[in-house]
Amino acid sequence: MKNLAAPSLKSRSVSVALSLAVALLVCALWRAGLLAPLQGLFVLEGARGLSVAPQTWVVCLMIAAAALSTGFLVEILGARRAAPYVLGAPAVLGAASLVASRLLALDIVFVPAAAAAILSAVTVQAWRLWVVDAALSRGVRRAADVGASLEGAEAAARLASGLRLLDTVLPLDEAVVFSLDASGAPEPAARVRASSVAGVSSDPHRNSAWREGVRLCERAIRAGEFVVTGAESNAAQAGGNGASTGSSLTSVAVPLAHEGRAVGALLVRLRGGFDETDRPLLAAVGAQVARDLQREEALRLAEPRASATFFSVRAAEQRLERLGVLAGLLAERGFAPHVLAEAADGHAVAHLDGHLARLNAPMLRAARLTETEARALDLFGLLERFRGGVFDEPSIAVRRVLQTGDPYERELPFPDRNETLELRIALLTGRAGEPLCLSVRVRDVTRMKEYEKLKSDMISLMSHELRTPITSINGFAELLATDETLPESAREFLQIIHAESQRLTRMINTFLSVTKLEQKDRQEVLKIPLMLDDVVRETVACMQPVAKRKRIRLVESSTAKLPPVAADRALITQAVFNLVENAIKYSPERTTVTLSTALEADAVRVVVEDRGYGVPPEAVDRVWEKFYRVARDGHDKEEESTGLGLSFVREVVEQHGGEVGLESEVGRGSKFSFTLPRL
Repeated sequence: MKNLAAPSLKSRSVSVALSLAVALLVCALWRAGLLAPLQGLFVLEGARGLSVAPQTWVVCLMIAAAALSTGFLVEILGARRAAPYVLGAPAVLGAASLVASRLLALDIVFVPAAAAAILSAVTVQAWRLWVVDAALSRGVRRAADVGASLEGAEAAARLASGLRLLDTVLPLDEAVVFSLDASGAPEPAARVRASSVAGVSSDPHRNSAWREGVRLCERAIRAGEFVVTGAESNAAQAGGNGASTGSSLTSVAVPLAHEGRAVGALLVRLRGGFDETDRPLLAAVGAQVARDLQREEALRLAEPRASATFFSVRAAEQRLERLGVLAGLLAERGFAPHVLAEAADGHAVAHLDGHLARLNAPMLRAARLTETEARALDLFGLLERFRGGVFDEPSIAVRRVLQTGDPYERELPFPDRNETLELRIALLTGRAGEPLCLSVRVRDVTRMKEYEKLKSDMISLMSHELRTPITSINGFAELLATDETLPESAREFLQIIHAESQRLTRMINTFLSVTKLEQKDRQEVLKIPLMLDDVVRETVACMQPVAKRKRIRLVESSTAKLPPVAADRALITQAVFNLVENAIKYSPERTTVTLSTALEADAVRVVVEDRGYGVPPEAVDRVWEKFYRVARDGHDKEEESTGLGLSFVREVVEQHGGEVGLESEVGRGSKFSFTLPRL
């Protein structure tokens, strides 16, 4: 951190100017004879008679030298280190003045020089303190403003939010927040009634019990404790004043104080009696409201001029207000460690020097550490506890995170413990992007992995058990269809059985493809250089017969030569095939389906455009979900659709680091597309 009191060229120049000003002042005082009585104390009459003073210019030169040398010492060394010289030199010169006047009858004009030295030291030190004080004021203001802006809500909105919270958890009739005006009297800052939605009243003074509520708040502020009045107490007090409030409510006045200073009061009117078990609740909400009030008051203050911060009491009070803002923000953010302690996953926070700032209990359990052992570890010592086959170099993982800023994630199997942990190391940054600390998270995914394995086993089992009877149904249906002795109606039924069994087979195959793809790691996809325009051309040639049977024109929109992408040819070909098949299926006869490719900034896009029925706006984001099928107006959902084709496309594209897209207008067609990163 920069030393605010360190001398700079500007600071030295100001110090020299101040020292010269002090020298001129002392010279003027000496010439006016105002220092003569004091000077006489350090001049003794000797055998040679009265002492003779030097010429005027010599005295002025001595005063200037004393002032400049002392000011320079204080500026360079600081007041504490320069003090021995500043105080020692006058003592020596005072003794020398006595000796010189007594023995040599010479007046060395000690007092003006000593006065110049001491005044110069005081003036330069005051200037240095002034500079530091002004910088401190600016820093406090900036920190308070930045800290408050991070909260994301204005104080008035937070006051209203706190009152709505009370309205939710208490039988509330009314709640009012009072702040203190310049004279210390309560004035309304926010109000909520049981029937209020907005939370802030435009004219709170219309309440008939307003005066009584203000008096209760004043009592609470003076006493520094809760003041509770029931229905009978309200009536008695109102009768003593010659009027009745007509209230059958219980009023509670809560004093609001922040950092030991009263900032207002919270008045709560409850339907029914006050339950003492609600006292901690009101105290907690009141503490938050007090911080909000103090923050609002501090941020409304005008920033004092730097020249006023050192000598102005008001400026000092404003700085204290902003220090209160910082204290409130620190108190509010102090809940983070407690939240971390309640987290189910293991969390650790490490400074960028490797020091472990905090570990929660789940992290200690995952690393099999005691609190005493954890205190002796740094970041790398903690990561060593998770070293294994796929995580054998913790230092390399940390270096990669610091170099790239990307999180490091890995699943760590521990067969000896019958446990699988998910490790994540991430770099946390501030608003300006500066690195702050490292976060380590460990999650126990053992049960989830067991569920995934069970799911996979069940899918494999069910697919095998389903395929066997479907194959038999399909085969026997084909065999029976060859029997020419069967009536025409029976043949029609057999064709339906055969078609439905084929559809069920396709559904099972697509579902298994999607499931297996979801279970693959990205590294397991076989990526080779692939030209997407070749895939498009092959798909158009393969799907032409299908398009012609439905009287649909299938065309390829040729583009310039595209760069290759890294992709699995079989998976990408199947994805393009699914998009074209969908476009043909949901397009009316005598329309066109167009396949095109385009080069974008860092990706290649494949587009399948049709002039079909289109996708309703509410279904645009859902068409990529498994088993979702779009129902058109006046039509049932397509029975031959499995609802898995587009889901397969999305899984394939995302496995390759790309994105899917859809633009559609009902009745005018759709444009399905996906992008893949170019090589």
